[in-house]
Amino acid sequence: MRRRLTLLLALILPAMGLAASFDTSTGKITITTVADGFDVPWAFDFLPGGAVLVTERGGALWHVAVEGSRQRLTGTPDVALVGQGGLLDITVARDFATSREIFLTYARRTDQGAGTALAIARLSQDGTRLIDLRRLFQAEHIGQGGRHFGSRVVEAADGRLFVSLGERGNRPAAQDLGNHNGTIVRINRDGTVPGDNPFVRQDGLRPEIWSYGHRNPQGAALDASGQLWAVEHGARGGDEINRIEKGANFGWPVISYGRHYSGAKIGEGSAKQGMEQPAFYWDPSIAPSGMTIYSGHLWPEWAGQFLVGSLKFDMISRLGGEPLQEIERIASDHTIRVRDVAEGPDGAIWFLSEGRGALYRMTPE
Repeated sequence: MRRRLTLLLALILPAMGLAASFDTSTGKITITTVADGFDVPWAFDFLPGGAVLVTERGGALWHVAVEGSRQRLTGTPDVALVGQGGLLDITVARDFATSREIFLTYARRTDQGAGTALAIARLSQDGTRLIDLRRLFQAEHIGQGGRHFGSRVVEAADGRLFVSLGERGNRPAAQDLGNHNGTIVRINRDGTVPGDNPFVRQDGLRPEIWSYGHRNPQGAALDASGQLWAVEHGARGGDEINRIEKGANFGWPVISYGRHYSGAKIGEGSAKQGMEQPAFYWDPSIAPSGMTIYSGHLWPEWAGQFLVGSLKFDMISRLGGEPLQEIERIASDHTIRVRDVAEGPDGAIWFLSEGRGALYRMTPE
């Protein structure tokens, strides 16, 4: 099946848009335009057979066919388009071939202003609409305004869902387990709370929380072993890649390797007992967003490496090694405000440029 899909993509995708080549440290790379004309695109994921679903922050969800034609879906959730909020991430369920289910995160209006929500729906057989949309989770955020909604959704191998949540600009709340600010939550596919979550049955604590002390994690991915990793925005410096562990406190805003935008010191420094250290941090900030951990299918030497989109420096950061280090910055005229990055079914690296309003596919020349 994978071989047939790879051959199909190889035949059809070059006709979808102009291709361009550029040099990297491991040889020439070709970037092909899959689809363009999007208005502030935020995320994408793959359907069996080669089609792709793409979200726009304004609320639109698009079905992009293998040959590049696209259609807007109906039945999407009502979103709160406020600041960084709107229609955000999308993940196609692992069992989509039988369930036809997808997961969406979005900003939803609440009595407190707006909060991150997670919904599930089925894609119609003709790929034109969502059916049976229902909300699985609604974050209890403390904070107003339009900042720091997160929010990536990752389905683990056991079917449970991780959702990353920003602290909504309310820094101290990221240390308060009585709300969802600055956390990564873990829920069952039906919206219930797993019994082995770290704060279950503890009075006053939110049982959905898996880890906390985050600022604004906008990228998350599983490695080959199923371990969850997340990348989050710092303030002025201090963007972090973190290995997410059950019940762990990642320190925001008590510790950070960055500074406030005013230049003032953040919290107590860069380390404190009981708070986790990042696997890697950037200073100055690159404004990281989507992230994938690569299998090595087309670039064997990249196996296990991290590819992180940058909104600030218009590139994809490639990281690897132990300890984790930045190896290379992949940049071209296409990598303008890279919002999402993912490995395709054939091992190609796909990315979504918010600045270009386009979805691209990257392969070795």
